[in-house]
Amino acid sequence: MEGEILAILMALGFFVLLFVGFPVAIALAASGLLFGYLGFGMGLFNLLPLRIFGLMENYTLLAIPLFVFMGVMLERSRIAEELLDVIGHAAGGLRGGMGLSIILVGVLMGASTGIVGATVVTLGLLTLPVFIRRGYSKSLACGTICASGTLGQIIPPSLVLILLADIMGQGLGTLFAAAMLPGLLLAGLYATYMLFLGWLRPDMAPAIPVEERALMSRGELLVKIFKVVLPPISLIFAVLGSIIGGVAAPTEAASMGALGSILIAAIAGRLDRRVLRETVQNTLRISAMVFFILICAQAFSLAFRGLNGEVLIEDLFKLVPGGVTADIIFMLVLLFILGFFMEWIEICYIVLPLFLPIFAGTDVDMVWLAMLVCVVLQTSFLTPPVGWALFFLKGVAPPEVTSGDIYIGVMPFVGLQVIGLLLLFNYPEIATWLPKAIGW
Repeated sequence: MEGEILAILMALGFFVLLFVGFPVAIALAASGLLFGYLGFGMGLFNLLPLRIFGLMENYTLLAIPLFVFMGVMLERSRIAEELLDVIGHAAGGLRGGMGLSIILVGVLMGASTGIVGATVVTLGLLTLPVFIRRGYSKSLACGTICASGTLGQIIPPSLVLILLADIMGQGLGTLFAAAMLPGLLLAGLYATYMLFLGWLRPDMAPAIPVEERALMSRGELLVKIFKVVLPPISLIFAVLGSIIGGVAAPTEAASMGALGSILIAAIAGRLDRRVLRETVQNTLRISAMVFFILICAQAFSLAFRGLNGEVLIEDLFKLVPGGVTADIIFMLVLLFILGFFMEWIEICYIVLPLFLPIFAGTDVDMVWLAMLVCVVLQTSFLTPPVGWALFFLKGVAPPEVTSGDIYIGVMPFVGLQVIGLLLLFNYPEIATWLPKAIGW
């Protein structure tokens, strides 16, 4: 029983360090090393290097910095900014058209970056002042930006999907295919809500003024769509299509995506030494953060398993009445709550593996379960008062935008997320149909 007590104390110690203000990686390593040493001495330090080397030899994880590079290049070369402007003018005649363009760009940026923080910050910097200047409700503008930015949590090539493929033993192409319809379902719910609100409350989501739209003729707009919108979309389809279609391995497709982003920036005349330097620096910073957390997580997970923490989890699930369905709901609720306090990396690599053995001997479709996890984490990113996307937007919002505006604005989108989650929970085919249709 001593091991189980140490496991509980280790988990509590991690949360204490987290709330005190220690970085996540340090909190994971410190609590894992301390309580692991107390539990089984120096043996921890003999096993830990093998776990770390095993992690770093994982070929699939090489796709992470390559996909990050692709997204950062499109952002730093300001192609994403021009993409937003063109799509905004194309949909600007509709009430709520500006919001619709943000949702579409959120889908495209999610499919190019896979990084929620970067997408929310970029959309906030580029669009929030424009939203306000064009007469949109501040709360609606904030909610649309946060919701659209978090689509990168589920739309391939999401970094969450890359880690889940490794953790759950599923093919990355399978998870990419499974995530397409749930991601588009959420985007469709957002778009429907935006158009309905534009019809019901045109004062909250007005159309772009005619005189502003007249500054760009229809012919110029078509040319810009061809030059600005088509290349990134073609790149995304080529990268994801090659993975889902089994033509290329994820790492190979990611490397071609990185090269393709350089070519797009060069053809657009946006590639110079400054852009390349900033892209490489930001890619290094983001990738180093991800891998440092993963390395530190090895100490925590190794110690927790060695201290019989998995037995505690199994005993906890045995207390839940209602069978496998109730176990899934219980796990999703726990992940939702943890999403307020922990980043998705720790949840995926620390918490989720503790729950997965519960479903190993059942007929639960792990691909469907992975999609439920993605949608739940995305919902927790949006939910006040401590959703991560809200903090990202507040950090770049103009002074006149308050936290109250952001909180009020995201609540309808949280409701839409819950609707999407319920649809996915009751109709697993939303996630499983496409992988089966293409033979994964």
